Amino acid sequence: MTTPGRFITFEGIEGSGKSTQLRRAAEWLASKGLLVVTTREPGGTAAGGTIRQLLLDPQTELGGESELFLYLADRAENVRQVVEPGLAAGAIVLGDRHADATLAYQGAMRGVGIETARRLNALATRGRQPELTLLFDLPADTGLDRARRRAGSVAPPDRLEAESLAFHEGVRQAYLDLAAAEPARFRVIDTIRDPERVWADVRGHLESWLES
Repeated sequence: MTTPGRFITFEGIEGSGKSTQLRRAAEWLASKGLLVVTTREPGGTAAGGTIRQLLLDPQTELGGESELFLYLADRAENVRQVVEPGLAAGAIVLGDRHADATLAYQGAMRGVGIETARRLNALATRGRQPELTLLFDLPADTGLDRARRRAGSVAPPDRLEAESLAFHEGVRQAYLDLAAAEPARFRVIDTIRDPERVWADVRGHLESWLES
């Protein structure tokens, strides 16, 4: 009988380094002989890739509700096509953003309301929640500077990166509020530090989680 898989999500504002640390975590877990599946939201499926392009295109104009429904459509397919099959196969599924991102971005900062976003998330995820969420935290201005330098000087900022500093500061605070409300699931990691020190924290949290 296949052992049920486990689900970990990596969350954070733009430029927080979560995607880089997720790749390192995947390699480290695989080196231990564990089956690992990685995915991202938006964009973890073929349909999700199309949704991602629309959501991040600087030319796209969307109201908060429309944006929410696009993220939820992407999430529903990601859960159906990637997360649930991975867990059924006994894999550790690592998600680059998941439901908490919608609570922080659309719930808190697009005027939809966190409780409304939470109820709709439950439908999109079929009630599936991560066992562990690593929240990569740093000041919003530092994160935006990193994200824009990573994209390169010739590339325009994507639709989210182009939002105001106040917007990103609000998203950061919303994430921290979510973490404070669920301390058993969240681990907050200071990512303004050197990436190797960040990785040491990530590895330590994963080791403790694997032993639990």
